[in-house]
Amino acid sequence: MNIIVRLFGAIALQISAIAAMSTMAMANDKPLRVYTQETPAAAQRKTTQRICSLDPIEDLLPPVQTKASNSLLSYLAEQGFIQNQEGSWVCYANDSKKEGRYFTLFKVKEVDGKLIASSFLDEGSLIQGQENRSLDFFMMLIKRHLNTSPENRQGIRRYLEAFVSLVKEGKIKPTRRGFLFDQPNRALVLYHTLSSGNLKGTGITINISLPKS
Repeated sequence: MNIIVRLFGAIALQISAIAAMSTMAMANDKPLRVYTQETPAAAQRKTTQRICSLDPIEDLLPPVQTKASNSLLSYLAEQGFIQNQEGSWVCYANDSKKEGRYFTLFKVKEVDGKLIASSFLDEGSLIQGQENRSLDFFMMLIKRHLNTSPENRQGIRRYLEAFVSLVKEGKIKPTRRGFLFDQPNRALVLYHTLSSGNLKGTGITINISLPKS
């Protein structure tokens, strides 16, 4: 009888231990689901991903080799951009709806002491991945060419993120009106129709003044 009692006691103890381990495992899982923390590998992939690459395979390839340039924006070559004949730095994307067609996705050029940078919406729509890439593209230019603090850049990114989101939702209509997102530097963002070129659609453009040397 004592043997049976001890046996049931041991089994009960094992069940209690397993239940406690399961509770701890469930408790450890909850923060991951709530806060969606990235693994180190995922974080590394994110930081090495180029702005001008919307193809997972292309992300694994080395940057396109381009001729050395003294351009103010030559660092964009590392992000997959190429410089065209007019001096603009551009990023092309394949059209998933039509085989063999591509269009200009991003473009930036220096004009009279200003940087004019655009993210183009093909027929008024953002393609997959373009929303975040546009923000990364704009913020890279702002960080390099505007006199801003990290705190200011956080606020600027939130403003531009909200602006792009409203464009995506159709709550901001194309207009030539510019919206001031950085008062000290008189930096503007606008959503407008395209007045030239073969791309039918609209563009989100930032206009920032370069520091005077």
